[in-house]
Amino acid sequence: MQRRSVQPTTKGPAERFTGQVWVDPLVQGEPPSKLVIAAVHFTPGAHTAWHSHEGGQFLYVTEGFGLAQSRGQEVLELRPGDVVHTPDGEEHWHGARPDHFVTHLSITEGTTNWAAHLTDAEYPARGASGDS
Repeated sequence: MQRRSVQPTTKGPAERFTGQVWVDPLVQGEPPSKLVIAAVHFTPGAHTAWHSHEGGQFLYVTEGFGLAQSRGQEVLELRPGDVVHTPDGEEHWHGARPDHFVTHLSITEGTTNWAAHLTDAEYPARGASGDS
């Protein structure tokens, strides 16, 4: 057993995120593993750009209220305790509701492929259920 050093919190880059996002790296797998686990903190309205993951992604919501959507599907409401899986290569985005913070654990195995930012029309101005 070996203790690992804690990595510093980093700001999510504007090329990949809209709004204020902070990332706490938690686990980086030893090769040949490509496992990456991070706690990602979104301020109200902050969200990712469209992206996909080789090997897919699991999100585990630890606090707050968020939104997630795969291309061409309905927007999902995210609440504490929710687990969301996005399959290998499926383009999607996720982040905070416009009126709440959200934090989730991101669990991936493989490369993230970043695409375009969401348009104003693609990000719900209110929660997915229409309430705020």
